[in-house]
Amino acid sequence: MTRFSLKRFRAMVGKEFVQMRRDRLTFAMMIGIPLLQLILFGYAINSDPRHLPTAVLSGDNTPCSRAIVAAMQTSTFFDFTNSPKTREDAAYLLREGRVQFVLTIPQSFERDLLRGERPVLLLEADATDPTATGLAVASFPEIVRRALEKELKGPNAVLNQGASPVDIRIHNEYNPEGETQYNIVPGLMGVILTLTLVMITSLAITRESERGTMEHLLSTPIRPLEVMLGKIIPYILVGYIQMTLITVAARFLFGVPMHGSVPMAFVLSLVFIGANLSVGVTVSTVACNQLQAVQMSIFFFLPSLLLSGFMFPFRGMPQWAQIIGSALPLTHYLRLVRGILLKGNGLAESLPHVWPILTFWAIVIMIGLKRYRQTLD
Repeated sequence: MTRFSLKRFRAMVGKEFVQMRRDRLTFAMMIGIPLLQLILFGYAINSDPRHLPTAVLSGDNTPCSRAIVAAMQTSTFFDFTNSPKTREDAAYLLREGRVQFVLTIPQSFERDLLRGERPVLLLEADATDPTATGLAVASFPEIVRRALEKELKGPNAVLNQGASPVDIRIHNEYNPEGETQYNIVPGLMGVILTLTLVMITSLAITRESERGTMEHLLSTPIRPLEVMLGKIIPYILVGYIQMTLITVAARFLFGVPMHGSVPMAFVLSLVFIGANLSVGVTVSTVACNQLQAVQMSIFFFLPSLLLSGFMFPFRGMPQWAQIIGSALPLTHYLRLVRGILLKGNGLAESLPHVWPILTFWAIVIMIGLKRYRQTLD
């Protein structure tokens, strides 16, 4: 048996470094993915969300009610962004996801408080994601107590002794039990579609290039748009099969309540499925082999997973991360599907989440068509 040769070993190591230098895309992925994870986990991810948008429906503009609002603002958990005039307006803001909380202060709040009648102070929370509201909800009674402690002085200080002078009621809307699977399982629909559809589509076209079958397509009069649509449409059925399996499991295995129209969710999901398939086609026009296609798919999937609000509260991220997350289709799809299934949203409430996905789809298709023509040349 030939002895181990240090010279041959050095030559082998040198050859691998040369290959790494030549395969610039793979080398960039090896550096880029760890850097991306470091930046996202170090700066963007926050499991303790603050400055959550809150609406106040106040029928009592008195020192005590203003003190409660100011104390909530000072706590950094709540940011008052809306002042609806009616209960219907407040409910709409909560259902649309424009606010995380609605604080209702009844009329004659301070008068009843000073009489010792324990007026009701209602805080409604959008609890579709329990982790986003849990800390703020838990802190709310203490915030109210400290606010009233500063206001009720002198003869009124006796009201702060014993039980709370206010009847604090907290309603966790859309997920009163605080079950995390109610939020996770519908979100998995978007996560699974993103990972599988982008990857299998990118691999399908890259595989044709590696096997030489793409040359047969190039010799035909088929147009780039026809190739893209021909590659996308068969996998639409795959996406709907995945959606069906997840929906059945969500309903019968995890007991996720479905208050909205499941058929409407399926119809509107076509836009999201098409957007992800178009990403896969575009990736395939850049990747030189299947390994690169997988790497680039992960490079797209990782920010989508971390910045969409699936794993971590969206509003807990810094502003720059929210801007990036808002450009990704998964962010809007999670709001769409959770809104339909958990909140019972109709078409009017769902369409605002469809337009950003359509815009993303159009941009990706234009990039893919341009890249595909360059590949033909």
